Amino acid sequence: MKISVAQGAIAVLDQFAVRLRGEADFVTGPVDTPAQVAELTAGADALVVTLHRLDEPHFAAMADSVRVIGRAGVGLDTIDLDAAARHGVAVVHQPAYATGEVATHAMAMLLSLQRRLSQSDALVRRDGWGGAADIGPIFSLDDAAVAVLGCGRIGRAVVDRLVPFVREVRVFDPLVTEPVPGARMVADLGELLDDAEALSLHVPLTPETRHVIGRREIRRMRPGALIVNVSRGGLVDEEELALALADGHLAGAGLDVFETEPLPGSSPLRTAPNLLFSPHNAWNSGTAARRLAEWTIADVISYATRREAAHGRMAVEPAVPRLTVVPD
Repeated sequence: MKISVAQGAIAVLDQFAVRLRGEADFVTGPVDTPAQVAELTAGADALVVTLHRLDEPHFAAMADSVRVIGRAGVGLDTIDLDAAARHGVAVVHQPAYATGEVATHAMAMLLSLQRRLSQSDALVRRDGWGGAADIGPIFSLDDAAVAVLGCGRIGRAVVDRLVPFVREVRVFDPLVTEPVPGARMVADLGELLDDAEALSLHVPLTPETRHVIGRREIRRMRPGALIVNVSRGGLVDEEELALALADGHLAGAGLDVFETEPLPGSSPLRTAPNLLFSPHNAWNSGTAARRLAEWTIADVISYATRREAAHGRMAVEPAVPRLTVVPD
């Protein structure tokens, strides 16, 4: 079979080309425009992408031979799933490939913010020393209530990491009804945020969750609170976040994701105080990178040949194959 791979989607593509010689052929190229999609997917059985945007025009231009798209990653907000379904193209993504890495990254950001490590580092580099007044107030994590919005695989892994550190872990997820060990389930977003010292976000970006954390939600949190977002940038209203950091209502925020990536030079976050950034890198480890590539390619091959995916989750699974053979 022939697998088209969007430029940059699989870092070790040459290794798979050698390993799967005789089973699959790989071609790679850009998919930014419909014309590029048409050229790259000609005669292909599958297309592999990461954060590449695929909208209706891209699907309309896609070769009819493409049966499945492999999203090498978790989020689906860059793929028009309705368009995929209309055009009869299956979509498989990999929600579990970096659960531990992302949860650990969220926890690392929270601990760094809570202990004001960035401020402490800058102080010593500048002055050689400093006192508590120079670093700023630090609340006790042992006495803190930490809110977790979203309790899928990653949210639960974050809960597991938080429990030994904090007084209380609160969880809100309207899709989860069973108890989460170590956490107190709450009924709504307001109850989750009221007087919380910190918030960690673990929900997908959808029209319903865009800016789920805006001015009202930020101001419900305890003064001096922290926000960590390793999920999707659009979950947080970045202008309101910058304002809350500037006026001191929030003591800090850790962001691995942004509404626009790379982060524009004009973003108010660039000049907001007490922000800890990473470049959409929470997933990163050598093991996770290998796992993602292996699982994504294995799933597009197995779906194209047997209509099943052993590792990932089907986001779109058309009821009928895209190509229908009409007998003479």
